[in-house]
Amino acid sequence: MGDYRKMWQDLGLDMESHDQLLEVLPPTYHDVYLTQENRPQIMEYFDFVVNENHGLRIEELQQHKSAGGKVIGTFCVFVPEEIIRAAGGICIGLCSGIEIGAGEAEKVLPRNICPLIKSFMGFKLAKVCPYFESSDMVVGETTCDGKKKAFEILNDYVPVHVMETPHMKKDRDRKLWEEEVKDFARHIEEFTGNSISAGSLAQSVRESNDKRRALKRLSELRKRDPVVISGKDCLLIEQIAMYDDVARFTAKVNELCDELEKRLESGVGIFPAGTPRVIVTGTPMAIPNWKVPHIIESSGAVMVAEEMCTGMRYFENEVSEQGTDIDSIINNVAERYLGTNCAVFTPNTGRMERLTELVKEYRADGVIHCALSFCNPYAVEANRVEQVLRQQGIPLLKIETGYDQEDAGQLKTRVEAFVEMIKE
Repeated sequence: MGDYRKMWQDLGLDMESHDQLLEVLPPTYHDVYLTQENRPQIMEYFDFVVNENHGLRIEELQQHKSAGGKVIGTFCVFVPEEIIRAAGGICIGLCSGIEIGAGEAEKVLPRNICPLIKSFMGFKLAKVCPYFESSDMVVGETTCDGKKKAFEILNDYVPVHVMETPHMKKDRDRKLWEEEVKDFARHIEEFTGNSISAGSLAQSVRESNDKRRALKRLSELRKRDPVVISGKDCLLIEQIAMYDDVARFTAKVNELCDELEKRLESGVGIFPAGTPRVIVTGTPMAIPNWKVPHIIESSGAVMVAEEMCTGMRYFENEVSEQGTDIDSIINNVAERYLGTNCAVFTPNTGRMERLTELVKEYRADGVIHCALSFCNPYAVEANRVEQVLRQQGIPLLKIETGYDQEDAGQLKTRVEAFVEMIKE
């Protein structure tokens, strides 16, 4: 990484804490990612993006702001990025995924709260996330009570707009969500000072769909045996999708798919044919939360799909490109996002149905359900997942964990036992 210290100082980062963070991440990344053998060559781009995620990408955001643009941060796949970009803004995912600033976070939050919420509040209060410090506004949502209340507190430190996500999918909930998306579009227009036209929104929809199609192309390639790319690398790409430049990212994912298709023709795999295949589902995994994926793929199994928000929920559904006027396009955007199988919904039968479909499509030998500690929506919904998978005869391992490494040894023992069981 280049020398970005003046930029970080100008952003107001706590330089001592930020230096400590940057000292931790490279060794972790090396151990999890760079020790993999026979990785696709194009992964060098994604390694570069991670290496520069506090440098070059932040510099790009500052250039955008210097030219009068706005940067909008978020944590959730429910926030319609198309609308932000149609108004000339940049939509970025914010920092979490690691224990940091816990002492600062616990001054305003209860000690026993979801690690993701404590992490993002810690990043902001400890001033160690350049994405937070680059954001002109944060968009929150009501996908869990903890986040909903934390956004009230976060609003003391950065402007926050909260979108009310429905908890059911009845007609009246659809109408509520459509109005919420229209209200969001009006708010973004006012905040950026830029009008959203049917043309700008249609273009933004096409670009976001192109990104989704590239990720779906990559996902389709993972159905083959031997698998041509590790699940860890795919998770990394899905995490990067939330903050990299849209057009550049789409092009690089398609380049990667070109390389992987050549590997398929040559019969080259990243793991031997017949390696046990698992699908991971549950709470999203933000960078650098790679603990469980690393344990899985160092225990003799390969991840073939992620039924998570940092995974298939981010790219599976596309926005219809049939609309021509602004209202119909916004309704198409709203319809697409309501198709997300988030655990906030009750009942959430769509997630169970999709999970069992994925097991067949990806010829998975088992499912690993991973919920963050105190993440009530996913921890409770694990009961429904277990019930449905048991009826289908699909092996399941349930895990609850946090961002710390204290339980890594215990988790590895459980995952290894699960992998041995599904081999039989």
